[in-house]
Amino acid sequence: MFIKKIGIDLGTANSVVYLPKKGIVLNDPSVVAVSLDDNSILAVGNEAKQMLGRTPDTIVASRPMKDGVIADYRVTEAMLRYFINKSIGNVRLFRPEVMVSVPAGITSTERRAVVDATMQAGAKAAYIIKEPIAAAIGAGIPIAQSCGNMVIDIGGGTTEVAVISLGGIVAVNSVRVAGNKLDAAIANYIRKKHGLVIGDRTAEEIKIKIGTCLPVEKEDTIEIRGRDMVRGLPKNIIVTSNETTEAIQDELREIVQAVKAVLQETPPELSADVMDKGMILTGGGGLLRNLDQLLAKSTGVPCYVAEDPLLCVVKGTAAALENLDSYKRSVLASKR
Repeated sequence: MFIKKIGIDLGTANSVVYLPKKGIVLNDPSVVAVSLDDNSILAVGNEAKQMLGRTPDTIVASRPMKDGVIADYRVTEAMLRYFINKSIGNVRLFRPEVMVSVPAGITSTERRAVVDATMQAGAKAAYIIKEPIAAAIGAGIPIAQSCGNMVIDIGGGTTEVAVISLGGIVAVNSVRVAGNKLDAAIANYIRKKHGLVIGDRTAEEIKIKIGTCLPVEKEDTIEIRGRDMVRGLPKNIIVTSNETTEAIQDELREIVQAVKAVLQETPPELSADVMDKGMILTGGGGLLRNLDQLLAKSTGVPCYVAEDPLLCVVKGTAAALENLDSYKRSVLASKR
């Protein structure tokens, strides 16, 4: 197999792998199951996610990425190796070139860890690109032009807000409040209001199916089951859309605050461009109902959801790797 280029959106919740000319070849949860007996990797991705909250004492199923950065180096390396092997096969003549997207607020040490883990996982060269830039490229925004474009990328671990001009970031804010924190807020609310303990997967299901950022007149409902805190027995309850709005208020306030902070930092010329074009929402969080309306209402700046928001970052990562010369100012670190 000839030399390959691989774009990886290494997310806290999901990791997506993109091969130029082939498109998305892998979209798996960033979960790894490890056996404590011999410290070996048992499962990665969907198979490992099924084990979350269901493992015996000898197995730990966990997410090695926390708030967009590596929390467990060895497990992340194993996960990256699995993704590379699964997407281009175990038998190959050449090692691939890999570009990985990272949060804009990442430190140099955290960045080094991503590069090293990617090289150890079998890459010939590792490149790093900041998520807001990758999201903008993937959303089809012409980032090289001398006009301001604002991107809000809400993933599983971080919310990245950036104003981009001439291929670089002019103003940026990265907050560690995103999909996972919203799930935790919903689980917490249900525990306090209904006395029911639910897992992360159930909280995520509530958010995806009926979650809304603004109260709605015609409410959706979902029936969920969990453990009654008082009796300790299984119990079913009905949750409504407007309850989810109430549950995630604090987290939404932080996201709105992050957007306002970037707007306040933006130079006047670029502010006019942003007002003219509006803000672009990408990432899985962009799919949360009425989030665009909430942001537009809170800031007075129009807000639009990008086409295919979940895949913007990985598409942009692959596009930057394919056209390295055009995007060399936007690409951060590389190691050969």
